Amino acid sequence: MMRVGLGWDIHRLAAGRPLMLAGVAVPSPLGAVGDSDADVVLHAVIDGVLGAMAWGDIGSWFPRDAVAAGQPSGPLLARVMEQLAAAGGTVLHVDATILLEAPRLALHRPAFTESLARQLACRIVSVKFKTEDGMGPIGRGEAVACWASVMVDA
Repeated sequence: MMRVGLGWDIHRLAAGRPLMLAGVAVPSPLGAVGDSDADVVLHAVIDGVLGAMAWGDIGSWFPRDAVAAGQPSGPLLARVMEQLAAAGGTVLHVDATILLEAPRLALHRPAFTESLARQLACRIVSVKFKTEDGMGPIGRGEAVACWASVMVDA
């Protein structure tokens, strides 16, 4: 059975923090602030997988008090993927859109795509980039967000 889940995440940006996107460190004077490493792409993808399977959301699987500050998000995704595999599911397609005013991310697309493909054991991965043309917290350079659509065969 084909299932589709939609994930979304947003984190504010601050100086002195690393900017992790799709499990890739991106050179930037600002990084995302939040529980774990605040990787909005992996968090949105996790929510997409969980949504496709009707398994709740990232907060119910990984409550704030159970996640260490700065903890990499990759192991969180790996745990969800283990459960998906145990249920006989596989990820067929991921489409992620990262919303960030700066830095520009197009040069990082191959690294993002490879990282997601490897972590999801998925061959069809699309990563796109949008700005918000100076509007709202993302446009003012105060936040980074990601939308992710995940197709699962389960």
